[in-house]
Amino acid sequence: MSKKLESYPLVDRTEPNLLEDTFPYELPPLIHFDGPMVEYIDGKPIKFDPAGIKTRDIFITDTTFRDGQQARPPYTADQMVRIYDLLAKLGGPHGVIRQTEFFLYTSNDRKTLDRCRELGHRYPECTGWIRAVKGDFRLVRDAGLKETGILTSCSDYHIFQKLKFKSRQECMDAFCSVVEEAFSAGVRPRCHLEDVTRADIDGFILPFCERLMRMSEQVPEKLSAKIRLCDTMGFGVSFPGAALPRSIPKLIYKLNHEVGVPSERLEWHGHNDFHKVHVNAATAWLYGCDAVNATLFGFGERTGNPPLEGALIEYIALKGKLHGIHPQTITELADYMRSIGLPIPDHYPLVGRCFNTTSAGIHAGGLRRDERIYNIFDTTKLLGRPPRVALTDKSGADGVAHWVNEFFGLKGDHRISVIKMHKLARWVNDQYEKQGRLTAISDEEMEAKVKEIMPEHWTKHKGR
Repeated sequence: MSKKLESYPLVDRTEPNLLEDTFPYELPPLIHFDGPMVEYIDGKPIKFDPAGIKTRDIFITDTTFRDGQQARPPYTADQMVRIYDLLAKLGGPHGVIRQTEFFLYTSNDRKTLDRCRELGHRYPECTGWIRAVKGDFRLVRDAGLKETGILTSCSDYHIFQKLKFKSRQECMDAFCSVVEEAFSAGVRPRCHLEDVTRADIDGFILPFCERLMRMSEQVPEKLSAKIRLCDTMGFGVSFPGAALPRSIPKLIYKLNHEVGVPSERLEWHGHNDFHKVHVNAATAWLYGCDAVNATLFGFGERTGNPPLEGALIEYIALKGKLHGIHPQTITELADYMRSIGLPIPDHYPLVGRCFNTTSAGIHAGGLRRDERIYNIFDTTKLLGRPPRVALTDKSGADGVAHWVNEFFGLKGDHRISVIKMHKLARWVNDQYEKQGRLTAISDEEMEAKVKEIMPEHWTKHKGR
């Protein structure tokens, strides 16, 4: 006999329950948790309490000028200064975007760094990036930086195949000698564990990080080594039960609880080779890594890095508040990046030209009745991007009505009814049915046709 199923009686209502505690509309949808997440390490249940994300000081670091420049021709100094200035505006006064990093190898890099610091922004703090070579610290010292990233490649693919060390011990000793050089120079080292998700975690990563922690005990707290976990090939996964070295939760747990790396000195840096880059970064936050390293619009080497604007929206969703973030600057940055030649696909989330544009008539009808039905949040308020309709053969009268009312800026009872749109909607439909058109109708074409077909509305609303 089959097991009796639960019974769920209908909860009848005459007023809608719009779940506004989760979907407040004036903010991105909030992420709530109804219990701890359980992971298993060595057969033992380990509980992670994601509610702690509300009180932890999680933040974002930027690598647009480092990893981001490995995927494009170099930015000019003027371009980098403008982007840095906008990053400071975007992250706000509380340092949600806490740091950014610069190459130091060319005179252009060093002059640009100086110009950025001259702007006087507290955040994001300017840091450096160098190879694990003692001589490179001259560049860091001369620049007067307080912190620098150091490339400490850590999988055997890199230790033996790329760096040609004879043993892991030789590799670890070499890396630690560079860290000592940083301490001696009064510079905080941030060790970038390249290819960590393809490394021997127990055999190399944990011993190396444990040694870094012991070395850090001998210097002032402000110099204590940081650890950047670099998922260089995008192999990291967030799934419960996944094994090391690919498990992000287990990797962070071991570093936190078995080696003693504090959360505030752990940073996640991912790549998008398997379409997991954003969720992997958010998973790192949840499981005890305070910093997520990102680039503007995910533009980085090969498949790119965690998108900085996506990390900001995730931050708001987890924290439930803006915390000084100025999200409309995301749109300002996208417009600027397009102007200097960065390709942003039309359907790219949050900033693509079509990200909140619909061409389906049934969707346009929903937008006309209540834009919350088909808009992810108040994109007008948060991003300066009102929802739009692209007019095609799928738009119907509802799509035409939405376009016209948005064009005239009409809201509520002032909006023109769909009944008065039929002549214009028939013209749109004829473009496809009779003319065989295959492209969307441009705003310029629609503007001219509205003036022709609806002259009284044009005079009333555009002649003011």
